[in-house]
Amino acid sequence: MTRLRVAMVGLGMAAGHHARSLIDLADQVEVVGVYSPTETRRLAFAAQHGFPAMSDLEEIFDRNFADAVLILTPPNTHLELVEKAAMAGQHILLEKPLDISLDRAKAIVSVANKAGVLLSVVLQNRFRSSFTALQDMLRTEQLGTILEASLSVRNWRPQQYYDQPGRGTLARDGGGVLLTQGIHAIDLLLGLAGVPAKVSAFARTTPIHRMETEDLVNAVFSFENGATGTLNATTCAYPGYPERIELICTKGTAFLTGDSLQATMHDGRTVSAGANMASGFGSDPMAFGHELHRELIANFVGAITRGGRLIVTGDDALRAHAFIDKMLGSTPA
Repeated sequence: MTRLRVAMVGLGMAAGHHARSLIDLADQVEVVGVYSPTETRRLAFAAQHGFPAMSDLEEIFDRNFADAVLILTPPNTHLELVEKAAMAGQHILLEKPLDISLDRAKAIVSVANKAGVLLSVVLQNRFRSSFTALQDMLRTEQLGTILEASLSVRNWRPQQYYDQPGRGTLARDGGGVLLTQGIHAIDLLLGLAGVPAKVSAFARTTPIHRMETEDLVNAVFSFENGATGTLNATTCAYPGYPERIELICTKGTAFLTGDSLQATMHDGRTVSAGANMASGFGSDPMAFGHELHRELIANFVGAITRGGRLIVTGDDALRAHAFIDKMLGSTPA
């Protein structure tokens, strides 16, 4: 079988998880080049993982060089890099969020659609066994209709995390706890309950951190069918706790805590699922394995080579970004 030629652009904090995943999938993919603008990082990363180092970014975006590209750079660079890849006919796996603003995020999805290339986004928690089990329960109406859908994201990030240049700024990251940390769990919430119709939120920057964007958000919202919900997200909750989604439904209640699902139905049946994986909720944001990244990349590769269905699309990421924008836009001045 001909392997998919893949390149990596951006070799920062999350790149190691992608590299290990690509090595695991070596029977399906060939890494033809990795790029960072920092020469020492580029050469060290390439040597560590056995990948070719590329010193010229434009070579990667040559139509004949790669079939797909993993763009793992800071959010404010995404649109321009996606445009390069799309112009070259390369399929794109993009680190979350799509970009720093909703307009730029919409442009990314539009660019990929017009070029006819696949766009997936690194929202790897979609592949948690607990999440897919809960999706199945909702699809088969075991829980009935959702009455309340609530989310709690209680992360901890010390000040040194935000002392890194550009971290937590509008110019580079586009936002704080919602767009950078909370978006993973927000994507899951929307994947289970749909998009709220109305939302009201309070967001602030607490004395815990010196940063430009929000580190604490509380929101209430309602859905078209009358269901309601709450969201609270922060990076101030020392030492950090697994995120939690709670669904109260007409036939039962389900708690999704990290990768652990506990559901109880009115008829007395219970369902448990999940692998209790770590998810980087504490001071080390990368304190988790690469298994979910591997599943995400395998799905992306399969969609390209075998025409399979993308589990995480650009539209999914855009939906989460739009909900985040609505929360922040509803915050009183």
